[in-house]
Amino acid sequence: MASEQTFTITELAREFDVTPRAIRFYEDQGLLTPARCGRSRVYGKADRTRLRLTLRGKRLGLSLAEIKELIDMYDGVRNSVPQLQRFQRVLSERRGALEQQREDIEAVLAEIDMLERQCVALLGDNAAGAEQARAELDQRMRSAG
Repeated sequence: MASEQTFTITELAREFDVTPRAIRFYEDQGLLTPARCGRSRVYGKADRTRLRLTLRGKRLGLSLAEIKELIDMYDGVRNSVPQLQRFQRVLSERRGALEQQREDIEAVLAEIDMLERQCVALLGDNAAGAEQARAELDQRMRSAG
């Protein structure tokens, strides 16, 4: 029987464009469980997959606790119903949070736009334009509160 393919921390760091320190941190968090050969860490294919899933979860904005929960549910079973249901709930929650952030960002950008117009009007000695921008900002502040 052929031995399992293994990877060093340097190989994984290079492959996934992360630092060895980040990999050690994920190990400390229980996301990776490399074997030891003396003082060296030896990562197997499962660790490589777990690292890939951890980084994907981070890109999605999931917490390390959420990532660990989902990965731990995997347990070698592909497409298990409880894992997929939990993953769907986590994704739905994440989508809601991102949509709220987008609304907040759009509101802040609109406010910045009004303030910039007010500044331009004041700098251009356009008191009427500045007053209009100020009135728009006041109206927005009242409707947001």
